[in-house]
Formats: sequence, C-alpha cells, structure tokens
Amino acid sequence: MIPNANNHLLHSIDHGDNSPFDGPDGILAHAFQPGPRLGGDTHFDDAETFTKNSQQYNLFLVAAHEFGHALGLHHSTDQGALMYPTYPSTDPDNFRLPQDDIDAIQSLYGKEELGKTSNPIQPTGPTTPSKCDPNLVFNAVTTLRGELFFFLNRFVFRKHPRGGESDLLFIQELWPTLPSDIDSAYENPITGEILVFKGKNYWTLDGFDVSQGPRSITELGFPRNVKKIDAAVHVETLGKTYFFVNNKYYSYDEDKQAMDKGFPKFIAKDFPGMRPNIDAAFYYKGLIYFFQETVQYEYSIESKRIKQVLRSNSWLGC
Repeated sequence: MIPNANNHLLHSIDHGDNSPFDGPDGILAHAFQPGPRLGGDTHFDDAETFTKNSQQYNLFLVAAHEFGHALGLHHSTDQGALMYPTYPSTDPDNFRLPQDDIDAIQSLYGKEELGKTSNPIQPTGPTTPSKCDPNLVFNAVTTLRGELFFFLNRFVFRKHPRGGESDLLFIQELWPTLPSDIDSAYENPITGEILVFKGKNYWTLDGFDVSQGPRSITELGFPRNVKKIDAAVHVETLGKTYFFVNNKYYSYDEDKQAMDKGFPKFIAKDFPGMRPNIDAAFYYKGLIYFFQETVQYEYSIESKRIKQVLRSNSWLGC
C-alpha cells in the first residue's frame, strides 16, 4: 500500500469528487484534467494493493498513466501506449515511454528546443507493432497447443494457423514473470512444455504458467561460450531439437535429454540455401519455417531445400 501520510492521494470508495472507487480491482485510480479546483488532482483507490515489481498492480505504471491525464492527455487507441485505457502488463523495470505518448504530450506542450541548433535531437520511444507492417522482424516464434505465437519486443501475436484474427498481447499479460525481448522459443510435443530463451537463461512453460526458471542453458549441454540462442525448433519426426547460434547449429535429443555428439555443425552445410543468423523458427506439418529479417523460408527437411520464400507476417493474414 502507499502510505497515507497527509498526502490525500489515497481514497476510499466515496471520497467526495463524484467519482467513487469500486473496491479491489476495477478502477485503480483517476485524475482530473488541468483546470481550477480539482483540476490536475490524482487519486488512488485505497482498496488496491500496489507493487514495486512486475506483479499487478505496479504503482509506477498506474501513476504515470494518471499523471498523463493530470497533464491533459486523453486515452489513446494505441494498444501499446501508456495512455491506452487498460492496465499495461509490461515490465516496469525496462519501461520506455512509447512514441504515441511522446507525440501526444508534445502536441500539448510543444517540443523542447535543445540549445540553438536548427535540428534539435528529439526523444524517441518504442512503437506498437502492426501485424501487416512489411518491416516486422520477429524475435521468436513457437507453437503452443495448436496455436502460433510470434514474439516481438514486449509483445506477442497469437494466431491459430488455420485462420481467424490474430491477437496482439503483452508478453507479461500471458506470462507475468517472463522477460521481454526473448531470443527464441520452442514447443516439445512429447512433454507439452515450451522452452523460452533469453541470453544465457531459459524458462519452462506449462501452457500459460511458468513452471521453471530462469535456469542456465549450460544445463542443456551448451558450452559456456554460447551467450545467446538465436532460434530453436523441435522436429517431431526426428525427435530432435535444433538450436541455431550464429552460423552453426546444435542437435538435442529430447528422449536422451542430451546434446548429440559431433555438434555444433555449420548451418550452410546441413541446411542448403539458408544463411547464418536465423531470427526464429518453428515446425509445422513436416516443414521448418525459418525467419530471417522480414522474410521466412519454407524448408523441406526431406529434400533439404527451400520450397518457397514468404513474408515474415504471412501467417498473420497479411
């Protein structure tokens, strides 16, 4: 709880401003637009438990949103913006003010003039991805119980491969304790688990629960000089999981739970036509889909050739 030490920020259900709170959850706080009397005032619901970490409800994220209203900002239609109407399930420790909010506050108060230069450097922030943006580059892609999940910075697109609309969600909306900007992920259909990698650590997911982690990738048999897994994919017909690191790849036997001997090997030799530095990969109906920058390669393991080249966001209906 926020200490209520004569600051009049915390209020109970009916607190005399014609905007009563509703108890735990629901309305967390509210603020009044600039003006006389109540103008600019910000109130927090005393029935809520506010936190300093990524667990709901983070005080910094709630307060920053309400202070935006106190400065004159209205709600945004940008789903990734701080001023979007719903609580942002995002990591407060790595928060950067999104570009939509920067543009909004600058429209009210103008841009800062930095010195006398004719082209002052203006602040920039992250933008919310659009599924049909031709410049999308995914961090990781994995299947999960028949659905596809495309990870991009602090967001994930959720899509069923057979059709329907894709949903854009915060990663922490589904898995609150996972980091943003993950490097790779894959589903093990034998155990039904998902392994998610970032840097030298990995997490194990049981559906939408984080069951283990973070753990060191050395536990899987990677040498200590491997700092990051670029992409990972499980090939169900072979019982192998391939991990791609720079211009080489490792083969992991899921039955033996051990790395195969003789690895790493060069990607170019065993996957003809593929270039190093693969961004993401997943396996679907006997084919591997490799993502590199803004394109994906539909790759046949049986014939060892690229069948076709597609846009990276073609699965999202674009």
